[in-house]
Amino acid sequence: MTAQETCIPDKKPRKGVYLLPNSLTLCGMFSGFFAIMSAINGNFIYAAWAIVIANIFDGLDGWVARLTNTSSRFGIELDSLSDLVAFGVAPSIMMYKWALGPFGRFGWAAAFLFVACGALRLARFNVQTGTPGSKSFKGMPIPGAATILSSIIIFYYEFWEGLPPKHVFFPAITIVLSLLMVSTLKYHGLKELDFREKKPFRFLVIFVLILFALLVHPPTAIFIFAMSYLIWGIVENTNILIRRRRMKMSAQSEITPEQQDNTHENH
Repeated sequence: MTAQETCIPDKKPRKGVYLLPNSLTLCGMFSGFFAIMSAINGNFIYAAWAIVIANIFDGLDGWVARLTNTSSRFGIELDSLSDLVAFGVAPSIMMYKWALGPFGRFGWAAAFLFVACGALRLARFNVQTGTPGSKSFKGMPIPGAATILSSIIIFYYEFWEGLPPKHVFFPAITIVLSLLMVSTLKYHGLKELDFREKKPFRFLVIFVLILFALLVHPPTAIFIFAMSYLIWGIVENTNILIRRRRMKMSAQSEITPEQQDNTHENH
């Protein structure tokens, strides 16, 4: 080996991972695992709150990664695996042990549907990441669907005790949320807000009101916010569909009879 060869620096890229965002992701995964173990042991209120806490970690890891410019492909893949555990497997086991078990095969089929649709939702999101377009989500985000199921349990144990009676509402809401995740409906998320930019004063007022509601009665506030998110998405997409149909009908009505005759002659 010559002296010139020994002076050549090693140009291979440094291998490693970013500790801060990935540690937050693992905290979210641990919260999901804790929710699974709590649901198996019958501590459903602990399981529901653990999923809510996992949602907080899920928001923090992405926010920290963007803020510190520490995003990586490894972090994206780890985040998807964490989401599948915390927001796919954990809420499905929680709902099955809590309210879907009495429905037999239909109950565990509904629980599996939630996991499967959640996995499909995450896979579609990963494929579409980085493509240009709207910042809104296509389909309900899996953390939102999991939080809605958790809010139902948290709200229930604030006023009642024990397991709920057998009711079709529980498999119905599980199936509806599953289908919303794989739908093409438009849902909003916090990533649409750039906290580095100036916002109108009303955004700060809304944040204070949300904080006030959470401090007054957290179970009821979380339930109301979660169900409002579900209903608002359905109402907004219904209005979008109606508006598109009206625009299509108005465009067709603007076509003159001569244009219609030319169209028929061309065919």
